[in-house]
Amino acid sequence: MGHLRENGFTVTERNETDVAPVKRRHGVPPALDSCHTGLIEGYVIEGHVPADLIDRLLKERPKVLGLAVPGMPVGSPGMESPGQKPERYHVLTFDRTGRTTVFATR
Repeated sequence: MGHLRENGFTVTERNETDVAPVKRRHGVPPALDSCHTGLIEGYVIEGHVPADLIDRLLKERPKVLGLAVPGMPVGSPGMESPGQKPERYHVLTFDRTGRTTVFATR
């Protein structure tokens, strides 16, 4: 969440003991589950999504439910690890039916 704050986003944290109901309530497909679920301007952000791609989402306003980075890939925001080569990963859009498309690759 530090990455988002550093990039100008206001972040309100809520720690939940059981995050599964939160993810289901907001339509996150189980295959896209990650460690964080966020909401911004009608979109769901799941996992370690780069701030610039959230900005792009808010600018372009595609007809999707949100963006997701499944898992916790090394090199994604907040998952940098000195001495470890960043993994290549996809940032996906998803809709209410669970359909995904690649929004960006990092």
